[in-house]
Amino acid sequence: MEAKKSPKADLENKKRIFLMTGLVIALGITLVAFEWRTYERTVVDLGILEIDFIEEEDIPITRPETPPPPPPPEPSQELVIVDDDVEIDEEFMIDTEATVFTEVQEFTPIIVQEEEVEEEQIFTIVEDQPGFPGGDAALMQYLQSNLRYPTMAREAGIQGTVFVTFVVERDGSITDVRILRGVGGGLDEEAVRVVQNMPRWTPGRQRGQAVRVQFNLPIRFVLN
Repeated sequence: MEAKKSPKADLENKKRIFLMTGLVIALGITLVAFEWRTYERTVVDLGILEIDFIEEEDIPITRPETPPPPPPPEPSQELVIVDDDVEIDEEFMIDTEATVFTEVQEFTPIIVQEEEVEEEQIFTIVEDQPGFPGGDAALMQYLQSNLRYPTMAREAGIQGTVFVTFVVERDGSITDVRILRGVGGGLDEEAVRVVQNMPRWTPGRQRGQAVRVQFNLPIRFVLN
């Protein structure tokens, strides 16, 4: 007996496709079911903001009462008796018998001239320049031993030469420490600190006498 079903309506040859499609869909649903997450919802009560309007009270302005000034002292009624035996120098005698024709000497005021205080001169070039005790080698050793590289400058990679100027006094002490040219990052402050803590220098001399000398010192900061 011949089959009357048409070949297009026969689904036997598409059985594998339907099976594979069903397996893929089922596997996808299973993965979605395992990966599905749910979170508990919590309701946070923020409360109710209540604002109380407080009426401003008018505060009266009070001023402290100043007491009345004390009454002036009453004049003394006692008479002070002075002896007449006090001798007066002739220079201060008053001529009571002066007339219109009496010559009057002109009064000459005494003028006191104030002495001008001259500041000691600060030299920049002298015959004998001031020096660090022990020479330049000792100065370099002092700077290497006492300089501390600031943390901010180290982290920022700041380096360079700081030019410091100061005055070597006649006794060798260091005063008026200032920065001529700095690089920042805390290096300027460190250079000033080290210079201010220096020991006394050998003072500069001009014509055999110790004088004040302005000295410039470059201090180099280098990162290793």
